[in-house]
Amino acid sequence: MPGGDMALIVVREWVIKAEADLIAAAHLLKMGATCPAEIVCFHAQQCVEKYLKALLVRAGIDFPKTHDIERLVRLLPGAPGVKLSATEQAELTGYATGARYPGSGEIPREDAKQAVKIARRVRTQARSHLPLAAKRRAKNAG
Repeated sequence: MPGGDMALIVVREWVIKAEADLIAAAHLLKMGATCPAEIVCFHAQQCVEKYLKALLVRAGIDFPKTHDIERLVRLLPGAPGVKLSATEQAELTGYATGARYPGSGEIPREDAKQAVKIARRVRTQARSHLPLAAKRRAKNAG
């Protein structure tokens, strides 16, 4: 796990990527009835996952390569400020892979709206525990 200035850089990189996922999800939702709900849910899940990983890096906690929201939440000491119910954690984890492949069934647009709402809530909660420097866009981050 990187320390000091390097940790701050890594936290900022996770934040930038999380923000991009949330922007993508919100933009796709604007498509209305033609919105690809499963892709919206995927990006919402990715936003939450990346904010959790930013918090883990900030706390100096190593984590495995995983899309499992429940597992990441368990790694956070007392999940500082991030409130996700067990149901929300399980639903988000399912959106990481299963929802994007055949046989998973159709996801209603309302579920996609809810996933984005959860991602926005986690974003707000996570950002309240991150240093200001990690929340600013890097100069070369486009």
